[in-house]
Formats: sequence, structure tokens, C-alpha cells
Amino acid sequence: MPRYMVERTFPTGLHIPCNDDGASACLNVVGQNATDAVNWVQSFVSADKQKTFCIYDAPTPDAIRTAGERNGLPVGPITEVRVLDPFFYY
Repeated sequence: MPRYMVERTFPTGLHIPCNDDGASACLNVVGQNATDAVNWVQSFVSADKQKTFCIYDAPTPDAIRTAGERNGLPVGPITEVRVLDPFFYY
């Protein structure tokens, strides 16, 4: 399945509490994504919490957009990516 990086912008910042409510919110996103065969792999959050760079496995960019809409998440640029590991050559 293709892997994508999705850029998201949160003008007021992304605030997920580090408690059961935050865990529940993340699990809800994972469950909703499954409807479109979208798998959230990992996210990176900017220091100001206004941008995220999320790695997804998904059949198409449209599946990611649909899942984002269902979850009420903004979806910016979507780029198909591949892994480049600096230790690959050792």
C-alpha cells in the first residue's frame, strides 16, 4: 500500500490532552480511518503545535481526504513518500 505524508495546519494549535480523553480521541481517529483502509502510522508536531506532518498508509490520497473530513481534521498537501534510511548503506 502506498505511504503518504500529510501536512495539516491548526491555526489555534493542536491540543490533545495526555490522559484517557486524549487516548480515546486518537483511537477514535484510528477507528474512523479504518472505514477507508487508511492507517495512521506516525505524526510529527511543530513546536508551536500549529502544523503536523503525518505519515499514513492508504490506498489513495482521496481516501486520506475522506477520512480527514470524517474526523473533522484539516488536510493540506498530500505527498507520496518512500523511506530513506541513512543506515541503509552500512
